[in-house]
Amino acid sequence: MPQQESRVKKSLLNARVNLIFYFLTLILSFFSRKIFLDTLGADFVGLTGTLQNLLGFLNLAELGIGSAIGYVLYKPLFEHDEEKINEIISVFGYLYRWIGFIILGAGIVLACFLPLIFPNTEFEMGVIFFAYFSFLASSLIGYFANYKQTLLGADQKNYVVTAYFQTATIIKTLIQMASAYYTGSYYLWVAIELTFGIIYSFILNWKINQVYPWLRSEVRQGKQLFKKYPEVMKYTKQLFVHRISAFAQFQMTPILTYAFVSLQTVAYYGNYTIITDKLNLLISNFLNSTGAGVGNLIAEGDKSKIYRVYWELMSIRFWIGGVIIFAMSQLLPSFISLWLGQQYILSDLVLYLLLIIFFINISRGATEQFLYGYGLFYDTWAPLVESAIFIIGAIICGYFWGLKGILLGNISSLFVIVCLWKPYFLYSKGF
Repeated sequence: MPQQESRVKKSLLNARVNLIFYFLTLILSFFSRKIFLDTLGADFVGLTGTLQNLLGFLNLAELGIGSAIGYVLYKPLFEHDEEKINEIISVFGYLYRWIGFIILGAGIVLACFLPLIFPNTEFEMGVIFFAYFSFLASSLIGYFANYKQTLLGADQKNYVVTAYFQTATIIKTLIQMASAYYTGSYYLWVAIELTFGIIYSFILNWKINQVYPWLRSEVRQGKQLFKKYPEVMKYTKQLFVHRISAFAQFQMTPILTYAFVSLQTVAYYGNYTIITDKLNLLISNFLNSTGAGVGNLIAEGDKSKIYRVYWELMSIRFWIGGVIIFAMSQLLPSFISLWLGQQYILSDLVLYLLLIIFFINISRGATEQFLYGYGLFYDTWAPLVESAIFIIGAIICGYFWGLKGILLGNISSLFVIVCLWKPYFLYSKGF
């Protein structure tokens, strides 16, 4: 019973901190988006979004190691085995350091192709290169310095990461808004982005050392300890394939929109997804805070309780998702017009397709939490099929119907794998 109370208490604390910062960043994001579009232009907003999605290609090298480590940490955290936790984090640091070097090398190679990727743009190549290498450096900080934050997530203390990361994000955005309004400088906007990534890293690691004073991970020992934990590589290989699917869904849509439509449409589409993503984040902040608790619950082993909690979480997601998509179908175009202007409104069909994707992504969360808690990652064919359906469907339909066709490809892949296969897999192999 005390273990259950602790699990619920930590989940509620995670949810409370997430929701507080969610509403703060939500309000700020609407003001900042308006200022950035008015002062820096839709093309620059579209450019930064496209560059960050290109760097998403390189982050595939992460292979899902962070998720594998999080799963492997559940049992030693449940047993308070500090020595084993130190060893696992050491292995994690060793693997992440190598991945950081791989991403750096691949990033330098990709930079050589930027003039070919952006041949007809109003921006000088200096701006594009500066933004690209700044985003690359920010990404690399996570691999070389911030890897220990995985321990906080697995230990149901993700509120620590949320509090520091979101505070840094709020301050950074306020300074970027001021710089854009008073100077309109692209270089200054990007420089602020990079600076706060570095500051956040220092503060986060200081806090981790406070929370876990016994944590003595040694990256140099990671190579020897790696052989002691073969399950890390086993789960990593499986999760890597799943990451390809996630990449295809979230990273490829803006790139394909740029390819088949325009850079400006990337920004217009981004105006809609910033709202759907924020609402998705609201629900995720409230419900995903139970993720580590689900892992802890499964480690405890009470099957009837596990099954009951699954359906409680699933019914909550369906109810919330249904209410939100009805409200957005009625209010979103008017909100876009009031917020940014009539010229930024996309067609009703694009809106409805976005809402279908939104609902599927909300409802899938409960099933994925339990698949993760059981360590059921070995259906590696599923994300490959999902990616193939999405890419083929998006390219063919996108060629004929533009953004609407790309979204149709996305929906097709989600329906086959997420709506049909994943629940069957959980029931047959988990429950």
